[in-house]
Amino acid sequence: MTEEESSAPEGEKLQKVLARAGLGSRREMERAIGSGKVAVNGHTAKLGDRVSENDKIDFDGKRITEGFNTKKRVRVILYNKPEGQICSRSDPEGRPTVYDNIPKIANSRWISVGRLDFNTSGLLLFTNDGELANKLMHPSSGIDREYLVRVQGAVDNDMLQRLRDGVLLEDGLAKFTDIKEGSKDTPKEGSNRWFYCVVMEGRNREVRRLWESQEVRVSRLKRVRYGNIFIPSHVRSGQWLELTEKEVAELCHTAGIKAPPKPRFSPELKLSRDRHQRKLRKADTSRGTKRR
Repeated sequence: MTEEESSAPEGEKLQKVLARAGLGSRREMERAIGSGKVAVNGHTAKLGDRVSENDKIDFDGKRITEGFNTKKRVRVILYNKPEGQICSRSDPEGRPTVYDNIPKIANSRWISVGRLDFNTSGLLLFTNDGELANKLMHPSSGIDREYLVRVQGAVDNDMLQRLRDGVLLEDGLAKFTDIKEGSKDTPKEGSNRWFYCVVMEGRNREVRRLWESQEVRVSRLKRVRYGNIFIPSHVRSGQWLELTEKEVAELCHTAGIKAPPKPRFSPELKLSRDRHQRKLRKADTSRGTKRR
């Protein structure tokens, strides 16, 4: 054993284990540790602690047993968020939250992959695996997010080029890696124009702030893609869909982490998933019939 190997710290970072257990993102777990909610072997934990499978970990007084279990089923759901919902679990003002519309998950909880503003709609991912959520959100993973934006005001080619080159915002340089005007099928609405815009970081209100830096107004904003995940046409606003094991493995590959082992076949989960798919497609067909 080399000197470097003998001096390497043992165990895993506590916040990483808690995140993998599905208790929240790694950043949320760091805050929980800092506020004294976590204990290891009966003692209040502190930031920087490392743990192994032999340690007893308590979160808010409840024993945690799943953080080291790499064989648990990694689950991801896609939610088509409407405007008028917040991404917090609860709201002192009583506004509806995205968690009101997604299914419960046994012995764990859903972690949102990033957030969308109250007035922003579209694709929002949730997972029960904190490590996957952290990787999908972190800028170093280089995962792009695509938005459909309705802009009110005069837009010319010089403005679009400035937005591609980069604009200095209050929190640093930001830019769109791609901008395309909406297709011929996208309706023209007076002074409004539609654009597809791609960002790589997902900073707070980044898309709106970029456009507003050019003195135009964003009147509608919808996220339509996160990495390789698009909203299926039959998943309407306010509806959710669980990704298949193959799609989850592809998402892990996009995030740059090892895909989870193929889970043990669960006929109950497959039946529930298929039933939900049929329900969404039936509702979509009914809407199409009514429109005609």
